[in-house]
Amino acid sequence: METMNILGTGSAMVTKCYNTCFTLSDGREHFLVDTGGGNTVLANLEKLKIDISQVRHVFISHSHNDHMTGIVWIIRAVAQAIIDGRYDGTLTIYCHKDNIEAIKTISGLLLENKFNRYLGDRIKFHEVSDRGRVSILNWSLEFFDIRSTKLLQFGFCAKLENGKKVTFLGDEPYKEELFEFADNADYLLHEAFCLYSEKDIFRPYEKNHATVRDACENAERLKAKTIIMYHTEDKNIADRKRLYTEEGRMFFRGNILVPDDLDVINL
Repeated sequence: METMNILGTGSAMVTKCYNTCFTLSDGREHFLVDTGGGNTVLANLEKLKIDISQVRHVFISHSHNDHMTGIVWIIRAVAQAIIDGRYDGTLTIYCHKDNIEAIKTISGLLLENKFNRYLGDRIKFHEVSDRGRVSILNWSLEFFDIRSTKLLQFGFCAKLENGKKVTFLGDEPYKEELFEFADNADYLLHEAFCLYSEKDIFRPYEKNHATVRDACENAERLKAKTIIMYHTEDKNIADRKRLYTEEGRMFFRGNILVPDDLDVINL
């Protein structure tokens, strides 16, 4: 069964949940999307019973620390598993050129040579480009530049073996230039920094983020079947699922999912 395994749901400065990252799984292996900002990525993989040997593909959408710096822990864990004879094949890290250089620099500064020696050998980089296509876990993926106004960032559209279309828009709002990638998505992954009713408190537009209302209005226009909202503030964490769903229902007629860390979504 194809699933989405939620490792984190929060934005950069959350303390009550982990930064947004997740895996897409075919039931045997996992495609890791972003890594958060620390080694909680390893803890949450363990809590979901995902062994590092099952992770052979990682996508880093952009270089903000809450999305990329956890990759150092993934590299260390994979390298240690290779050393211990517990990791077959290679790990491929998909990201744009600037991120490749940043990851190499960070790893060079923070990891010992016994781990770094596998970079370029058993731990490889794949430079993504706008409209670049790859096959991951027998799924067809197309990467796209999300047209960020802050820094270069990529999302992707995946066609699963069950025929479902999954579109990951990164951590900025949907833009009309991305219509072909997001139109009629079975699962539209859209950031929702806060409730529209609390926009004056959290000021999402100053951070180039969306509210629940914005995300759900986009999903309605795109005729998405399900919206998955993530990359949120954490002040409403206890009631986030209920509050976000209630506001979202006013603007979107499809299925609304507001996952918590460690949730598993059947796709």
